[in-house]
Amino acid sequence: MRACIFSPARTAMQQGRGRTGMWVVEFEQLSARRPDPLMGWTGSSDTRQQVRLEFATCEAAVAYCKKRGLEYSVRTPHERRVRPKSYSDNFRWNRVAG
Repeated sequence: MRACIFSPARTAMQQGRGRTGMWVVEFEQLSARRPDPLMGWTGSSDTRQQVRLEFATCEAAVAYCKKRGLEYSVRTPHERRVRPKSYSDNFRWNRVAG
């Protein structure tokens, strides 16, 4: 069984950075998804796709995978770029439009 460890980005519905510092362990799917013939919903017989474990640190998530003997890969999060802005810059006489 193979696991993927990552730190989720904030959703589009979030303005703040709440719950973005945690680390998540998700398992890769083993069987393909297929549509249900009656309802048309997509499903799979692999129940490990539904498991999502949350950890406070990356080291805790790696330790969990090592303890259980799981293969894992760690995806490093993108660095947050802060571009300082000032409201008064909108009214500068030499402002570059764009």
